Amino acid sequence: MRTGNACRHQSGVTLVELIVFIVVVTLALGGLLSVYRHSVVNSVDPLVRLRMLELAQSQLDIALTLGYDQNTPPGGVPACGSLVPSAPACIGSGGVSVLNNQVDSPFPGYTRSVTVVAAGTDLQLANDQAKRITVVVSAPNGESLTLTAYRTNF
Repeated sequence: MRTGNACRHQSGVTLVELIVFIVVVTLALGGLLSVYRHSVVNSVDPLVRLRMLELAQSQLDIALTLGYDQNTPPGGVPACGSLVPSAPACIGSGGVSVLNNQVDSPFPGYTRSVTVVAAGTDLQLANDQAKRITVVVSAPNGESLTLTAYRTNF
């Protein structure tokens, strides 16, 4: 026969089980917090990139709406320097060249610069028949974005 003391069952957890549980939870929580920290730090990056793209695209749109040069008639027809008798001579200044080396930005910390160069040879044309417009936007964090477009003398 057994006495009452011999049949006693233990309930609960041991000290070793409690320590193992604490170690496992700490490691899992550390991993989760590092992922959370990384996502919080980088959550602003898409907004910075979007603002840079908007700044570059708006300046490029302005440059593309200007005349090829200051002698280009409204509508661009006839193109300056073309073989049409009434065509004005191209002088290579004015129009999109007005933007050359312009640096500005409507947002603090951002810089935006525009460069226009004769680039007809890039398109297998006479060099004065096309211009390459390059817009570079730099963000406060040091990132930069470059958009380039060609404008031909049409």
